[in-house]
Amino acid sequence: MHVGVAGASGYAGGEVLRWCAGHPDLDVEVVTAERHAGELVSCHAPSLAAAYPSLRFEATTAAAFSGCDVVFLALPHGRSAALAGSIHAAGALVVDLGADLRLRDPDAWLRWYHEPHGAPDQLGMAVYGLVERHREALRTAAMVAVPGCYPTAAILALAPLLDGGLATRERVVVDAVSGASGAGAIPSDSLHFSVLADDVTAYGLLDHRHTAEMEQELACDVLFTPHLVPVDRGLLATCYARAAGGIDTSDALEALHAAYDDEPFVVVTSEPPRPKSVRGTNVAHVTARVDQRTGWLVSLCAIDNLGKGASGQAIQCANVALGLTETAGLAVAGVWP
Repeated sequence: MHVGVAGASGYAGGEVLRWCAGHPDLDVEVVTAERHAGELVSCHAPSLAAAYPSLRFEATTAAAFSGCDVVFLALPHGRSAALAGSIHAAGALVVDLGADLRLRDPDAWLRWYHEPHGAPDQLGMAVYGLVERHREALRTAAMVAVPGCYPTAAILALAPLLDGGLATRERVVVDAVSGASGAGAIPSDSLHFSVLADDVTAYGLLDHRHTAEMEQELACDVLFTPHLVPVDRGLLATCYARAAGGIDTSDALEALHAAYDDEPFVVVTSEPPRPKSVRGTNVAHVTARVDQRTGWLVSLCAIDNLGKGASGQAIQCANVALGLTETAGLAVAGVWP
């Protein structure tokens, strides 16, 4: 398969290149990056030098991807919708790692992104790319909206428990921490080492954009608070919901096992999951507990925010949509220590 990657100089785009380098069926032929057009990939990202010694970034245009079978878009929100439409019209599978195709309601987009959607006619056209929930729809997808990192973890942690009636949808809380790579590669004051180190910062209080995805997929209101922690990659979501009467921890774990034991990239753990355990993989670790004393159910999920939270998941979606082996090119063993 001939592959194009837009926004290939960023963290998520670079990770797509890394995954494709070890993929038996995906050959990267076109990479674009506005700020780095003309530069060698190997100079911008020395970690990819052996895999792509002569590949150069081009300017990002729909025409650049002519002849591609699949195009991964790793662009800031608001940048990919129009491009996705043109690439889709040319016959390529579009896998958008950005936010533009994730929501189905233009009013929800306006509320959470504070601007009108650039191509509202495309909302609802893409399949939401959480394979564990939408695998069958992805098999025939022409456009895929890769979920955000926080929603991926929260939905994996909560969905089987809410769907199975083990918890109510009335009071759902998601508290999560993520590494600095989740903010992208463009520099900002909050990401300077001297600011980030030795600290934990809550941000996006009450209005983080990923809330919309969680509410869309979980069919309930969600109070979400993200935190930035001084690590380069990794994400841990701790999720709370009111437990249904009469259930205990064994019931919650049984529901997670029933949902995920046949899934190649989700592991139900007996101990609290740790982001470092899944570093460099497309794997999610989940567990749950029921607190009989307070009546709360707590479910946790750890992922690599650039793996299952972004680029690894994008490759998984592409594998399914292209009829390839779902696990092709994707790591299941983490980097430790």
